[in-house]
Amino acid sequence: MRLVHEPADGDPRTLATDVERADSLLKKVKGLMGKSSLPDGYALVFEFGRTGYRDVHMLFVRTPLDVVWLRDDEVVQVKTLAPWRGTGVAKADCFVELPGGAADGVEPGDRVFLDDG
Repeated sequence: MRLVHEPADGDPRTLATDVERADSLLKKVKGLMGKSSLPDGYALVFEFGRTGYRDVHMLFVRTPLDVVWLRDDEVVQVKTLAPWRGTGVAKADCFVELPGGAADGVEPGDRVFLDDG
């Protein structure tokens, strides 16, 4: 499985090939807390099944993260969060956490989606 970025006006590119799903309440609560680094090509995907305000905090996260909020695979917000003190919120049905800098070039209106093939 890979995470693909499809810009509104460009060619698709792979953002991550090492993709994990936060598919339980415990995984969603823990997220990337305690991590001091992430490998290149890594993404943690939080899917919720319905749109709502989705907030992210960086308490106990020791490495910068790029967070991409999505609604029906369309990017609604992208933000780089600083370790320990960063926060962000957007109305979305999914968000993705990536190593800091991995979402460079991803803009609202673009598509980001999981490709199982």
